[in-house]
Amino acid sequence: MTETHRFTRRRVLAGAAQTAIFAGIGAPLVLRADRARAQAGLAEGMVGGPTGFPGAERYQYGPDTPEGRAIEGIRALVGAGKAPSRIVLGLSDGSIGQITQPFPEGAPSVKDLWEQETGITLDIVGVPNGQEFTKVMQDVSTNAGGFDIYAVEWNRLGDLAETGGIVALDDYVAQYRPEWDDPERGYVNGEQGVSLLNGYRGKVYGVSLDGDFQTWNHRTDLFNDPDEQAAFSDAHGYALAPPTTWKQHDEIAAFFTRPDDGLYGSTDLRNQGWGYTNWYQRFVSMASPNQFLFADDGTALINTEAGWAATQEYIDSLSHHSPDAISWSWPEQYGNFAQGGAAMTCAFSNLPKFLDNPANEGSMVTGKVGSHLPPGREHDGGLVRRTVLWLNLSASVSSQSEHPEAAYLLLQWLGSSRIYSWMTANPGGYFDPFQLANFADPLVRETYHDYHMDIVRESVRRTVPTINYPGATAFHNALDESLVAALTGSMSAEQAMANTERQWARIARRVGEDKLLEAIQANKAAWPDVIDPIGA
Repeated sequence: MTETHRFTRRRVLAGAAQTAIFAGIGAPLVLRADRARAQAGLAEGMVGGPTGFPGAERYQYGPDTPEGRAIEGIRALVGAGKAPSRIVLGLSDGSIGQITQPFPEGAPSVKDLWEQETGITLDIVGVPNGQEFTKVMQDVSTNAGGFDIYAVEWNRLGDLAETGGIVALDDYVAQYRPEWDDPERGYVNGEQGVSLLNGYRGKVYGVSLDGDFQTWNHRTDLFNDPDEQAAFSDAHGYALAPPTTWKQHDEIAAFFTRPDDGLYGSTDLRNQGWGYTNWYQRFVSMASPNQFLFADDGTALINTEAGWAATQEYIDSLSHHSPDAISWSWPEQYGNFAQGGAAMTCAFSNLPKFLDNPANEGSMVTGKVGSHLPPGREHDGGLVRRTVLWLNLSASVSSQSEHPEAAYLLLQWLGSSRIYSWMTANPGGYFDPFQLANFADPLVRETYHDYHMDIVRESVRRTVPTINYPGATAFHNALDESLVAALTGSMSAEQAMANTERQWARIARRVGEDKLLEAIQANKAAWPDVIDPIGA
């Protein structure tokens, strides 16, 4: 069967569009009727958004907003007969609820609102958590055409872009103006944040739908206990408080490590596939404003004194972890913290949402959780504190979509600050806040806690990207395997970094050194330059 006659799920759905929406004059009339109903409850000057609950006006939008332009763009496509009847979105199972479940009481769901305002069905296909990239590559490599939109880990954008499997979105961005860099509502760090979350090699390939910034938490009942404070001060000569440097972190972690009491000092992860994000935090703070992974000429910078020192610290830190730390993933980490088993940990920003929550009857730390900025290092009179972004979901338009403009407009609508604030406040999924508007929103702050939101915002300002250029998976696997070897004692810190350097050189040759060099240089635009005062 030739390509032009191949039947795919998306082609069948697209065919249904012609019958269901664009036949005759009925569709525009239906849309106008739906729109008239939607007007009820909208604040003055607003043309769309949710209604039916207190504060709904915060998530409503006028015509000259990113959300308003997206909806009007869709309507123009509908009027011209160029829109689909439905858009197929492949999405991690754990995040679907934030789109499909109404929140708060009296509100529609995000999905219902989209369909009401556009007449286009949002068809969400669940993908098991952790299998997003595999499913997408199957669709790309087989030309199955099963999706209009892929949602995968943000650092896979480079790999996907190089396959030709996703669409460069720059023309749509120029036309519909998503205002991601808006100084009051947009991404933290403005254009730098846009580069971090949505860009690859100077082009836009993704729209961020997540905020998986690694954030530090601690037990306030331990840190505020007068007896603990006195004992620590006597032992170390300074006051017990959330650490500002890695030296303080390691001393505090050692102080609280009491295996006989079931307490460990710090449980930032050390397992394969997750742990190296915590190695990153130690390594990238080795220089000011950042210790980069690669030089501008593409030379790897890990097999150096900075790499050896960060790796040795990483190995030594096992002493204040569980004996099973190398096998722990986030479920064990969250479960342990919920049971009061750790003084500090570094996790996704949703940890307080789930564990500092009276509805979670199994949590023993409700009302006892605090947040703090990442530890760092002193350089030239300033303090360099860095964290990382990991697993963050980024949505891209499939190059197989027959309606890429409509797919982009859905993403602009979902990812714009009003709709995204409403969506991320919903406790029914894993989408986490990352925009300035989110951090200021009362509903988001209620879900995630006031004490946490300002810390997350400031952590985002200090976030460096993990590798997000071609070969990202291979680069990370090489680093990961070497670090695990170092943790288990089969390699020294120096051997682990030397082995990683050799593997990275092979990967670079396989990927294409010229292509990789361009990506490395473009990636520098996403690195932060925030320096804190010493003692801050």
